[in-house]
Amino acid sequence: MQKQIAVSIVEDQEDIRQGMQKIFSNTDGFVCRSVFENAEDAVLQLPLDQPDVVIMDINLPGMTGIEAIRQLKSAGSPIQFMMFTIYENSEHVLNALAAGASGYLLKNTPADKILEAVKELHEGGSPMNSHIARKLVVSFQKAPPSKEDEAYSISAREREILELLSKGLLYKEISHKLNITTGTVKQHIHKIYEKLHVQNRTEALLKVFGSGGKS
Repeated sequence: MQKQIAVSIVEDQEDIRQGMQKIFSNTDGFVCRSVFENAEDAVLQLPLDQPDVVIMDINLPGMTGIEAIRQLKSAGSPIQFMMFTIYENSEHVLNALAAGASGYLLKNTPADKILEAVKELHEGGSPMNSHIARKLVVSFQKAPPSKEDEAYSISAREREILELLSKGLLYKEISHKLNITTGTVKQHIHKIYEKLHVQNRTEALLKVFGSGGKS
């Protein structure tokens, strides 16, 4: 029997909160473990609920979603966090990722894409909307990619996959694009992470497209 992905939601807008709760409660393979209207309650309760993934808004009354993630991660929480927000500027993205978020989606993301992204995050990926991923890459572009490829022994195929990751594509979408299996995509990404000594998409993109490949 397939293990369900347990999801908690932190969102102050009632219609969005209820809509998200319904999406995860009514989809096979997912379960909505808890919902919160504010970050203060979430910080206290999430370590007890222990969901696999938390859908976290940024602009909450009182404590922000970013600060909540920072506090939970600093306490050693293994929970994976997906930002779910209207904000798409680079500063918010970088602050969220620095705090410990592993994914970043905008609130206009379709339900099926949200489900795919949460599944990918749970499997070790770092999903984000395509233009968010591009903003992140652009904000860090300081060195020619070819130099980074040489430094890390990135192959042409691996660079191609990194380019698609930078556009926000999910594993399944990359497999369709390159006409290879999803398993092969995961193998390539695993090798990329090993070569770069990173653990997720965000760190890989920052190393290859970013500021000179410092460990």
